Amino acid sequence: MGMSVALYRKLERVTPELRDALLSLFEEVERNREEAVTKREFNELKDVVRELAEAQMRMEARLDRLSAATLELAEAQKRTEARLEELAEAQKKTEARLDSLTLKVEELAEAQKRTEARLDSLTLKVEELAEAQKRTEARVEELAEAQKRTEKEVASLARGLKATREQVGGLSRSVAYALENEAYRKLPAHLAAVHGIQVVDRIIRADVADEEINFFARARKDDKPVVLVGESVLRLDDASKLKSLRQKLEKVRAVTGEELLPIIVTHYAKPKVLEKAREAGILVIQSFEWD
Repeated sequence: MGMSVALYRKLERVTPELRDALLSLFEEVERNREEAVTKREFNELKDVVRELAEAQMRMEARLDRLSAATLELAEAQKRTEARLEELAEAQKKTEARLDSLTLKVEELAEAQKRTEARLDSLTLKVEELAEAQKRTEARVEELAEAQKRTEKEVASLARGLKATREQVGGLSRSVAYALENEAYRKLPAHLAAVHGIQVVDRIIRADVADEEINFFARARKDDKPVVLVGESVLRLDDASKLKSLRQKLEKVRAVTGEELLPIIVTHYAKPKVLEKAREAGILVIQSFEWD
């Protein structure tokens, strides 16, 4: 019996082993067809072969699916391994960070111990300061009481000092008046004998342009008329006293319009102030000079 083209094509689609087995089977059938094979049996055999071929095809399709699944599993395995490596690296980093955090926690624990020790020390200091504050407050109260007593004593001293100043002021005025009175008597002769100044009128105390002038008189110097304008001070020890006389001279000059002869009478003049007075054209006469 010859093999049909359709059957041959189906045989090409099976595995070589199965195809060899089927061909051997066909050959055996061909040898024995006259003895045992009927058409019906041959058709059944064809059906069996077809079923085997279809089963083989399903097996191959399943194998293809299994191969594809195997490839997918291999790719998934690679991805899983890569992910595992990433997780391993992350785990290393986490462990390193954990070690660092552990070290930090230990350092913080030590710092906390030091802070607590310092806090204990500060607490003790605060308690000591509180005690010191109590003592200070008590001392302040004592000082306040002492201050009250001191203020009373100072007030008493102030009253005594005021009285003393009044007495000294009265004494100073008395001494000043004594100096002026002595000058009224002795200045004319002294000015004439020592400085060649002739007092024409009597030396008096005058009020000129609302200024009190201790010594005021008309005189002649180098045969020229002058107006004597003088001030008396117990001690000429401050240049500001020269300024006072200059201010009075300006007011007197504005009223009289005449040549002025400024004089200061004193018991004592400091050399530096005396020099400044001479530079300013002020005649300074000390009381010891007319004795």
